Amino acid sequence: MAVVVNKPIPEFESQATGGVKVSNQTHLGQTIVLYFYPKDNTPGCTTEAMQFRDKYKDFVKAGAQVFGVSRDNMKSHDDFKTKLELPFELIADTEEKMCHMFGVVKNKIMYGKKVKGIERSTFLIGPDGVLKQEWRGLKVPGHVEEVLKAVKALKKAA
Repeated sequence: MAVVVNKPIPEFESQATGGVKVSNQTHLGQTIVLYFYPKDNTPGCTTEAMQFRDKYKDFVKAGAQVFGVSRDNMKSHDDFKTKLELPFELIADTEEKMCHMFGVVKNKIMYGKKVKGIERSTFLIGPDGVLKQEWRGLKVPGHVEEVLKAVKALKKAA
């Protein structure tokens, strides 16, 4: 089942760094920002993670939890999180369950070969478990500020 704006998020359950379990039920009552990225320790993903890190306090102040999601394993996530001093958890979606549910797995051409990759995307889930907004195929510059603005607007509307 795919996610649809203004509809509840389908059931899912994943493991994140820090031994945190994340599901459609665990964070009800909180605003959630899920950002999907292609791979730990790559230039664009590192920049995006650092921008979420640098604005993290603002997200928390606006009542939101941030989670990064990629297909990397827990060890890779732990190393990436430590290296960048990320204050939020990273979800290891090694089986691509969340990636498929959120529709972020895309065919890409890399070095002349067709590969399956993750389309950089962010999803804003309201405290009621409903998908409020999505950004797909996005560019990193200015994106984190845009998401933060949407989180603040959501808090104001509550």
